[in-house]
Amino acid sequence: MVAAQAHVAYLDHAATTPMRAEAIAAMQPYLVEHFANPSGSHRASRGARLAIDEARDEVAAVLGCAPGEVVFTSGGTEGDNAAIFGAVRRHGGAAVCSAAEHHAVLHCVEHLKGEVVAVDRSGVIDLVALEETLSRVAARGDHTSVVSVMAVNNEVGSVTPLRDVARIVRRLAPQAVLHTDGVQAVCWLDVRDVVLVTDVATFSAHKFGGPKGAGVMVVKSGTSLEPLIMGGGQERDRRSGTHNVAGIVATAAALRATAEVREAEVRRVASLKSHLVATVLGAL
Repeated sequence: MVAAQAHVAYLDHAATTPMRAEAIAAMQPYLVEHFANPSGSHRASRGARLAIDEARDEVAAVLGCAPGEVVFTSGGTEGDNAAIFGAVRRHGGAAVCSAAEHHAVLHCVEHLKGEVVAVDRSGVIDLVALEETLSRVAARGDHTSVVSVMAVNNEVGSVTPLRDVARIVRRLAPQAVLHTDGVQAVCWLDVRDVVLVTDVATFSAHKFGGPKGAGVMVVKSGTSLEPLIMGGGQERDRRSGTHNVAGIVATAAALRATAEVREAEVRRVASLKSHLVATVLGAL
């Protein structure tokens, strides 16, 4: 409907984005011609597997991690669940998150009867409250297995000071897995910085011009998670299930295209925001 009505301004990109032309072009051959299961051993399967390997290299280059740290998922919700449940099941202990997290994180922590940390009036995690929470967990003889704090809030756009969060976690809960839901970060931040300071970072393709039902989870080397999905051992036993080859290659294409124009797009949107604010204030 939006595409058919040129006069309609679509302003809900935090919910989903239209697919980039690069992503559509990348995925189309794998929907029609190259449809083989990449887990097979014949030539067609090897071709599909090569496409996944190339996409993994491309994603790793944009995110600033090693290709072996990239895990392809079905999206942000699966990635968030895999990070939180995977850490608790593997290491025991408490799960901690901020009160402003997406429900894909918040409901996991609540289900595990974990700790929810207050945020300030801007929706940013209260760092003093985080320190108090981690100290309280330790004082009762328990340990924190995972701390999850989103990079950019999906409702109000507040940006978490992840480096400050990381310093607190490394000091008070050094054994904890530090996870960030980076779903809203890709279009607006240099995600290499997001990946750099965390142990696990999760992303969803449809938030940056890729297809729905595809995502990326970066699991740093040395970080141990219990797999959420068991089966055929795909993704080095970290996420089983037949690969969504078309979605994976489209994710890589969309991520690369987004990174290439990100700085210019941030400036353009900031200019539009300034114009909107000035116009509204001028009309009052």
